[in-house]
Amino acid sequence: MLNKDKQISSNVIKQVSLLAIILVLTGLICFNLSLFIPSVLGAVTIYVVCRRYNFYLQEERKWKPWLSALVLMLASLVILILPIYFIADLLIEKLGNAQAYMAKFNVFLDKIHTYIYSKISFDILSKENMDKLKSSAGRFSTSALSGTFNTLTVVMSMYFILYFMLERPRLFEKILSSSAPLKRANISLIGDKLRKLIMANAIGIPVVALGQGIVGLVGYFIFGAPSPVLLFALTAAASMIPVVGAAIVYIPVCIFMIAEGNTGQGLGLAVYCVVVVGLTDNLLRFTLLKKLENIHPLNTVFGIIMGMNLFGFMGLIFGPILISFTLLLIQVYRNEFSEEEAPPELQLPDKDMEGDNKVDLII
Repeated sequence: MLNKDKQISSNVIKQVSLLAIILVLTGLICFNLSLFIPSVLGAVTIYVVCRRYNFYLQEERKWKPWLSALVLMLASLVILILPIYFIADLLIEKLGNAQAYMAKFNVFLDKIHTYIYSKISFDILSKENMDKLKSSAGRFSTSALSGTFNTLTVVMSMYFILYFMLERPRLFEKILSSSAPLKRANISLIGDKLRKLIMANAIGIPVVALGQGIVGLVGYFIFGAPSPVLLFALTAAASMIPVVGAAIVYIPVCIFMIAEGNTGQGLGLAVYCVVVVGLTDNLLRFTLLKKLENIHPLNTVFGIIMGMNLFGFMGLIFGPILISFTLLLIQVYRNEFSEEEAPPELQLPDKDMEGDNKVDLII
């Protein structure tokens, strides 16, 4: 028989049983409502971006809650959603015929490969690897485009959820705060970190992407690159990928132009992209992103891959947020249950965040 001291207390049994029931029910809810997960993520993202302005309009300017919510929803649609949707729609329009697109892509790839081999007599990609690359590109583009066709449904349900968040923000935040089974310090910490993560991904990364895309578009028109508008969309999307960034688009284009006999234009575009587009990237990152949360490049890489598979083009934003938030929860778990002192970056700031001094808030 077990010693009395070693017996599991009834409180522990109740706690574990209740936790198991909560996890099962949460799993059932998430499984059956998985279609709306991107909508919820999008609504939370836009809520955090608009939160300060929402409180200002409702509490300082005394606007009606429904009016403040509708105005901010319209503003977020024009400023945040439409640029992303424009790029996605542009890619769908240009690449909508998958067979014709892949035929052109294969010709483009073969031309670059043949030119490089003729100049340096080095087979960079064997025939087997070339076939694998073409096949992978076809699968990835089809998957990304098919996910994007659901964008309209995601956006509509996202704004439906967002309206109720913005209309009564204090109640929404109070419910979240009281429902979280964490210490008050960790709830505030999650809110602070989540706000920074969302601002960095929802504002910083898209601004850098659009900046590089627009600057690249100017160069594509100046030097006569093929399909400059399509290259603008691809450059903007590729600039979100750390390390390689927009170079993964403009370097093959420059080589292709040189292989086609447009040596001067190809070299000119290469110099323009390396200097001007590269300078734009560094300037925006060191001015804008420096003020926001520092996102590790691996988080961004794996977040984009996962996000594109789950959410289509909207995953360019939601994927990195989801991975960063998961890592944050792991750190908070250690802070919550470990007896060791939390590292400085996980400790609650001494003073409340700006605009949060009226009621207990989490974001």
